[in-house]
Amino acid sequence: MWKTLRPNRANLVIWQWLLLVLCFVLWYVLTSPTLLPAFYFDDPNKAAFFFGEPQKVLQRIWEWFTGGEIYLHLWITLVETVLAFALGTALGLGVGLWLALSPLASALFDPYIKAANSMPRVILAPIFGVWFGLGIWSKVALGVTLVFFIVFFNVYQGVKEVSPVVLANARMLGANGKQLLRFVYLPSAMSWVFSSLHTSVGLAFVGSVVGEYLGSARGVGYLILQAEGTFDINTVFAGILVLTAFALVLDAIVGMGERRLMKWQPKTGDTEKL
Repeated sequence: MWKTLRPNRANLVIWQWLLLVLCFVLWYVLTSPTLLPAFYFDDPNKAAFFFGEPQKVLQRIWEWFTGGEIYLHLWITLVETVLAFALGTALGLGVGLWLALSPLASALFDPYIKAANSMPRVILAPIFGVWFGLGIWSKVALGVTLVFFIVFFNVYQGVKEVSPVVLANARMLGANGKQLLRFVYLPSAMSWVFSSLHTSVGLAFVGSVVGEYLGSARGVGYLILQAEGTFDINTVFAGILVLTAFALVLDAIVGMGERRLMKWQPKTGDTEKL
């Protein structure tokens, strides 16, 4: 009977939802004034003050969506995130391919790329605010700096790891530079690109929210900042959960694109059979 109940491909989604429910149950138990907190807090209400209460967090999310308050703020944050994600990915892909295929340019720009990557990009947010104002573009610029380097280094490494044998065979068959780029370099780099995109989605959200923290009148980050100013921990967690849910949606869209564009790659089960 245990074999039918344990996690497998057929019931994995059910187990994932059960795990989520368990997390909320534990959260409720550990923050309830009448349960466990009485043993490790002098005031049972302190747990709820510091960590929030899941039922109130979910109620706040429900009020946001049913009352329509969240939609404008969420739309602004999503626009900033999608623009940062798209521009950062395009720039990372283009610059990564260029430097990987140009040894001279790579050697020339290598110390500058490493220096820029080592810089904590969050400190650029006030500068972008001065350059682009407090609208969406200062948040987009910050998000681009976070996404760019993740994509760039993955593309660069993916192109560098193209098999020399494959390149030699393609050249023997008469492939020119454009054909090598399309049929050899890009397919080799795509698996690296998509692995970086799953990380970049979260970083694009980080750039948008941090930018909204430092100067904005709209956005989910603005709502979270306002809640922090009044010590409303439930609203803070509500904003975090909303951002997390939409980050997962964007990550799922990236996964769908990956499965569509990477059909040529053998699945894990297929390679094991071989």
